[in-house]
Formats: sequence, C-alpha cells, structure tokens
Amino acid sequence: MAVSKKRKEALSKYDRTQEYTLEKATELVKELSFEKFDASVDLDIRLGVDPRKADQMVRGVVTLPHGVGKEVRVLALVTPDKEEEAKAAGADYAGLDEFIKKIEGGWTDIDVIITMPTVMAKVGRLGRVLGPRGLMPNPKAGTVTLEVGKAVKEVKAGKIDFKVDKTGIIHTSIGKASFTAAQLNDNAAELLATLSKLKPSSAKGTYFKSVTVSTTMGPGVKVEKGSIDS
Repeated sequence: MAVSKKRKEALSKYDRTQEYTLEKATELVKELSFEKFDASVDLDIRLGVDPRKADQMVRGVVTLPHGVGKEVRVLALVTPDKEEEAKAAGADYAGLDEFIKKIEGGWTDIDVIITMPTVMAKVGRLGRVLGPRGLMPNPKAGTVTLEVGKAVKEVKAGKIDFKVDKTGIIHTSIGKASFTAAQLNDNAAELLATLSKLKPSSAKGTYFKSVTVSTTMGPGVKVEKGSIDS
C-alpha cells in the first residue's frame, strides 16, 4: 500500500522500534498528527489475558480527567418521574415509549443510553438494534441505574466504558489531537491505572503486553511498559 507524503514525514520524526515513556509518547503523538481535522487520540492495550475464559474478561469504566473532547449525546430511557432529573443533569433526550418506537424504527443518533432496572424489560427488546452499535445499556458500565442524574453527569464529564476484545486488546479514545500533551498523559494514565486494578487474579505473566498511542490516521508510538504501573 502506498504511503502518503505526510505519513512518510511523520514516520521520519521518530524511531518506530523504540519504546517511549508515557509522557514522551503523548508529546510525540501530537507532533506526528498530520490530519487536517481534530483527530481522536487512541490507546491500544494488549493484555496478557484469555478473553475466552470468563474469569479473565476485563471490562470496566473510567472517568477521564479531561473528557474525550467531544459532545456526548445522551438518551435517558426512563419513567416520567425521572425525566426532569435526567434533563437537569444534561441528558439530550429523556423519555421512554416514544424513544423506544423511534429506535425500533432505526433511530440511533445518540452516543450513550442510560436507563433504569425497572424498564430493562422494555429496553431489552431493542438489543438487536442497539447491540451491534455498542449502545445497549449495561449495569457493569453504570448505564443501568436508579441514580439517573448522577449517571448522566458522569457520562457528560468524560466517563467511558471499555472491554477487552476477543484478541485480548482494549482500544479506546483518550482525547483529541488538540488536547495538550499533559491532558493526554493524564487521561492515558487514569485509564491504565484503572486497568491495572482490574487485573484478573487468574491472569499469569505480563499483564500489559504492549501499549500504543496514536491518532486516527497517524503512526503508533510504543509506550515503555516500565513507565506505567502493572
């Protein structure tokens, strides 16, 4: 595959085989960003776990100190008595039956859905539409709760959920290229610290096998594993 002139220029600015401290990697990734838009900055973490084993499935939530750099559209599927609480907390949409009908009709112009345990029977029917898009509420992600207002505020403030895929990798955004290197470093460090606490007791050997930071189209920068807690 042909390599663009801008990508070649970016690749010439650093040693692709070298590992850098997390602080240096977040500085470098900004220098290597050549996109004309405000690209997302992603963290890819290969874990020493076997996701096929239930006791090694790593999943959790984290609130990034500086958010993810984009407006998160939140739908609160709640009973009428919770609608005002959801809206006051910043939900873009709040309601139940009317939005269930919209979703059944194909509407998914949202980023996160927060709902309540008492209405999950209704929401569960939307799994075929929401599941493939990663929008299905989940108690482990804090999106099925009676504390609707609190959940909405946390999502709006930068709370994200993550899950290891079938190859043992967690891929998630930690901000935008317009963030300062210090902000990206803070967000990455918070995510890695959370992951470290979630290490399954049954996982043996090296937990953080590799950590790479990159922008949407930019080259990846390898992070020195010794510079993060594992």
